[in-house]
Amino acid sequence: VQLQASGGGLVQAGDSLRLSCAASGRGSSRNVMGWFRQAPGKTRDFVAAITWNGGSTYYADSVRGRFTISRDNAKNTLYLQMNSLKPEDTAVYYCAARPATVVSYSHRQYSFWGQGTQVTVSS
Repeated sequence: VQLQASGGGLVQAGDSLRLSCAASGRGSSRNVMGWFRQAPGKTRDFVAAITWNGGSTYYADSVRGRFTISRDNAKNTLYLQMNSLKPEDTAVYYCAARPATVVSYSHRQYSFWGQGTQVTVSS
């Protein structure tokens, strides 16, 4: 599975951004998909995840109510709609795929990764 993330940028606090992650490769639509983020000098943290059919979604407490994860399997694309952005959301955002039916909050449980896209939120 190959993943290509896009959509990052520089925005002001309170603005919105939508990240996309294009997936290719055999069986890519059957994977759990997730978004993680990593700020300089910090660990790679869970942001959100979604089951293969979009039936269940999971969020970190810090983004619940502001971010929405979704996927379009017909387009092999994962999305992360980010609203009410805060400076503490600044990080490189990575999409990831886990060849399983159960979501994991640990980045170590995801086998495939996109290259990351920078999100910078100014105050």
